[in-house]
Amino acid sequence: MAFRRLLRGTVPWDQLEGVALAVVDRYDEPAARVTFLEANNWLSTPMVVNDRWFVKVITQQNSLVHSLLTAGRNIGAFSSGTEGFFEHFDTPHEMATHELAATRRMREIGVNAPEPVEAFEYEGLGVLVLGYLRAFETLDDLPPAAVECHAPAVFDFLHRMHEDGLAHGDFRCENVLVADGDLYFIDATSVREGAIADARAYDLACALGALEPLVGAPVAVAAAARHYDPSELLAAEEFLDFVNLRPDHDFDAAAIRGAVEKRAR
Repeated sequence: MAFRRLLRGTVPWDQLEGVALAVVDRYDEPAARVTFLEANNWLSTPMVVNDRWFVKVITQQNSLVHSLLTAGRNIGAFSSGTEGFFEHFDTPHEMATHELAATRRMREIGVNAPEPVEAFEYEGLGVLVLGYLRAFETLDDLPPAAVECHAPAVFDFLHRMHEDGLAHGDFRCENVLVADGDLYFIDATSVREGAIADARAYDLACALGALEPLVGAPVAVAAAARHYDPSELLAAEEFLDFVNLRPDHDFDAAAIRGAVEKRAR
């Protein structure tokens, strides 16, 4: 955790206070009440303002870490036999602006996501403002039976994004929120234009890998098969080993391959 905090960096309190005051000033609130969230997030400092707005504060150091992660993921993509497809943004403001645009686009195509409000720059920081979901759990906080019920919706949302030329790029259970029985996708990253086929296969591998430890490979693959044909599932196989190298994924790749190949016969 100390190493994570070192990489993420610490935003000086006066800047965080300034961001909170800027938010309430922009939306005509008389005062700011701030709650900081404990999140395993390398790429921002998250906080909630007045129980209404979820605010991500992105520093130049966060941008640097994003650059390193992007480079590492692209190297991994090369090792899987494809050209790297992840993109990096040069400034914190660009990172915030991209996530705002991705959130808007997801909602336009029927993928639940928090309400996109605004992205702005404050003293060199990127600031993303979204609507705050007051009561939620992440997908991996749910019991297996509940995860199994939600699994088809996970692949429905991914498929909608892929059909619209979008890719999530960082699918993990902690990026799927469940509030009032509905799923919400958060934290979509960016992939290079023209690389949607590879990014789609990567997304699918990530989703299968995230769900396998929770519900088992046959259930995960069956849910994916409602929206993806066998050739698409087989394409995702090519990325399983790469995804499994990530420290935030740990799954039985052989079991997923077996379930995919059984269905593809």
